This record gives sequence, C-alpha cells and structure tokens, in this order.
Amino acid sequence: MSEKFETGAVAFQLAIFGRVQGVGYRAFVREVALAHGLCGHVRNAPEGHVEALIGGERGAVEAAIARLAEGPPGARVSRIDRIAAGAAGLPAGFSILR
Repeated sequence: MSEKFETGAVAFQLAIFGRVQGVGYRAFVREVALAHGLCGHVRNAPEGHVEALIGGERGAVEAAIARLAEGPPGARVSRIDRIAAGAAGLPAGFSILR
C-alpha cells in the first residue's frame, strides 16, 4: 500500500451485484477509485457480479462505495457486499483485471 495513507486507512473486498457486466462498470469503478485517491483492482466474476478490492483513507473509501452504488448509465446495482481486508500490501494505483 502506498505510504501516503495514514492510520485511517481501510480496505474492503467488494462484491457488486445487479446489472454490472457489459455496461462499463469496471471502467467506472476505476474512474471513481482514482478520483478518490484509492488503490486496488476490479474484475468481472464468472458468476455475473463484479469484484473489487479498494483501499485508502476511510472517508474516501466510503464516498467511493456510495458512488459505486449509483453506477454508470446502463448499470443497475442491486447490492454491494463488503468484507474488511487488510490495508497493508495493497497495490499502488488501481487496475482492471481480466
């Protein structure tokens, strides 16, 4: 994880459900994460949902998750499940995985 994060850093593994594949949702997640200064990655899950790992300052992470619940045009997010993840060892930047 980047040294810029202080003690208020958190990370979550997200499972995002709804109409989230084939609608530009992964690019939207990356855009939101970068706009909030977050690290991590996003990918499509074979079961039809989207998985993301996001980490950074608590306020920025919470704001990003709120935006992810809205989604881009064409997407319909029905729910976001989250599990706390260790903030240490997050990759620098934010990537879209295949």
